[in-house]
Amino acid sequence: MKKNIFNNKDINRREFLKRLGLGTAAVSAVSLAGCGTKQTTASGSGNELGEIPTDKMTYRVNPTTGDRVSVLGYGCMRWPTIPDPEHDGEDLIDQETVNRLVDYAIEHGVNYFDTSPAYCKGRSEKATGIALSRHPRDKYFIATKLSNFSPSTWSREASLEMYHNSFKELQVDYIDYLLLHGIGMGGMESLNGRYIDNGVLDYLLKEREAGRIRNLGFSYHGDIEVFDYLLSQHDKYKWDFVQIQLNYLDWKHARELNPRNTDAEYLYGELASRNIPAVIMEPLLGGRLSNVPDHIVARLRQQEPDRSVASWAFRYAGTFPGVLTVLSGMTYMEHLQDNLRSYCPLQPLSDKENEFLYETANLMVQYPTIPCNDCKYCMPCPYGLDIPGILLHYNKCVNQGNVPESSQAENYRQARQAFLVGYDRSVPRLRQANHCIGCNQCSPHCPQNINIPEQLHRIDNFVEELKQGKV
Repeated sequence: MKKNIFNNKDINRREFLKRLGLGTAAVSAVSLAGCGTKQTTASGSGNELGEIPTDKMTYRVNPTTGDRVSVLGYGCMRWPTIPDPEHDGEDLIDQETVNRLVDYAIEHGVNYFDTSPAYCKGRSEKATGIALSRHPRDKYFIATKLSNFSPSTWSREASLEMYHNSFKELQVDYIDYLLLHGIGMGGMESLNGRYIDNGVLDYLLKEREAGRIRNLGFSYHGDIEVFDYLLSQHDKYKWDFVQIQLNYLDWKHARELNPRNTDAEYLYGELASRNIPAVIMEPLLGGRLSNVPDHIVARLRQQEPDRSVASWAFRYAGTFPGVLTVLSGMTYMEHLQDNLRSYCPLQPLSDKENEFLYETANLMVQYPTIPCNDCKYCMPCPYGLDIPGILLHYNKCVNQGNVPESSQAENYRQARQAFLVGYDRSVPRLRQANHCIGCNQCSPHCPQNINIPEQLHRIDNFVEELKQGKV
């Protein structure tokens, strides 16, 4: 049995899971912000390292088209927002800030921008198109998706309407990288309904032949049967790229963290064996690999004092030779600048450094967080709950040690207050977990396959026990 390296104030994983009723499927990543949500950077930006060069970006060549793609790709899922003056409580994408971020990224060599009709409440494509159209078309590659998740959009007519609307929103006459979005969610039935039976995939293949799609691929979430099936059909479809979740925690622990997920080691290996370029999503696992517990920060800082914690994850993902680009949803300039430092140029990790990260991952999986990546696909809740906000607060308290182990613990009063007060500040009371009725309209949309009502009920029970001093 391994020695427990955590200090006395840290929670005991076995006892905590037992008390709260959480199985290993609940153990995973704390997430950060979606479109319009504030983020913090516990890891630092690394600005003390000086100016970022504009001519040192590392590039990879797509073997199919010869595209020279920046290893840092811009994920357009988390564009910054500002309050909407005409609708109280709503927000608008801050187009001026988006333009500045895009300009700075292109100036420093970023040329891959990934969006979707589903991002930022359906507004990401338009905002991305406005920002990019101000630059010459040969300065950037646009990736977008056919995000026909709802059965109401499975028909050929609705799917093709969504596809053609992307051209209008992005202000382009061809799309560089088009993805079938969220393959694996809903299993083979969903794949057949969304793309096969309605002839949509055949249509997209003809669009590729006509040059309106330059590269065709898919993003994978969930059911491995679908991933394996599509790769078995590679000779037929000739996938130009595939988007997968890869980071040093998911490399060997994805199934341990959530039995419905697949280890990145397998996903990447299957693509590499077929020479299919990999596009990487969630290199920070929804933010967990930049906002890590203090003793993990100290561990990483000891190795590289001048680098941010997040840079370890980005260098890790970029080190694999079969990776075409690594996506990051950069809401703030400080995030963009930090990531640019990791790739201008990329310094691949050594075998020794990789082993160090795998040892770090072994320590991190002991934290019983919920695998929410704040994608907001579960929203809006028909009963008004702030689902991501509830899960994020819970995860944050776990990582900060503010989940009381027992009323006899030395830090009980402080941790109890931090959890309850923080909960009320983070999530309005009318939007908290106690209002969940278990309708389960949210779970089918979750890329991480979280049983959301189950987690909300467990968190609510825990909150009630805290309020009554029973924990």
